[in-house]
Amino acid sequence: MQGKGLDISLAAGRLFTVWGIPVTNTLIAAWTVMVVLLVAAFIIGRAPTMLPTRVQNLFEMLFEYVLEFMERTLQSRELALRYFPLIVTIFLFIFTSNLFDFLPFFGSFGVEQGGVLVPFYRPVNTDLNVTLALAIISVFAIELAGIMALGALAYAKKFINFSSPLNFFVGILELVSEISRLVSFSFRLFGNVFAGEVLLSVIALFIPYGAPVPLMAFEMFVGFIQAIVFAMLTLFFIKMAITAPHSPSHSAEGMHVVQ
Repeated sequence: MQGKGLDISLAAGRLFTVWGIPVTNTLIAAWTVMVVLLVAAFIIGRAPTMLPTRVQNLFEMLFEYVLEFMERTLQSRELALRYFPLIVTIFLFIFTSNLFDFLPFFGSFGVEQGGVLVPFYRPVNTDLNVTLALAIISVFAIELAGIMALGALAYAKKFINFSSPLNFFVGILELVSEISRLVSFSFRLFGNVFAGEVLLSVIALFIPYGAPVPLMAFEMFVGFIQAIVFAMLTLFFIKMAITAPHSPSHSAEGMHVVQ
């Protein structure tokens, strides 16, 4: 959608190609976020001390809180340690990507193509390809966790069960539910971030002074919540995946997550 002073596109802008592979502005932004996170991790964790500094102490407290929460959820310290890097990485990548959306160089300069400015940087999670990739990683990790915990045959019984017509029907519903997570994960994140980007663009066009500031603060909060939701849903679905099929605890947890 393009109007006077306003250009909104669902697709990411293609900047150039490398060996026939298109490089988009969201891809550049995603790599920038990853580099920033890697540099921050190196600086913060390069020289831990027995007597921690304030920064080290802050991160240790935050990570320990998350680890304890995961331990209570998964009911295992070993499992919490196993999936801690995945859950924290998902949260940090999504949250940092959402914060980067408000930096001044996002969308402010780029290259002109066909009379339209294609910015070098575009908010990462406004690209459905990115959110779908995150969803695939999350769902793959969930399924792998279930197979590792229960074994391939036992885990398959959640979806393929011929013991009775009712159990067969329930298994089909479970399979549809697993597949639908790709849609729910990707479109929830994409929809919220893209809608916020459009809203800020429209408000900035018509009321450029003052009005965008509280909306930007609200969108930063929304970005934080979306990162938590994505990470926590991944954790809860892992818990459901490692629970034996058709057990009382599995049914109760499934009802809780659906609610």
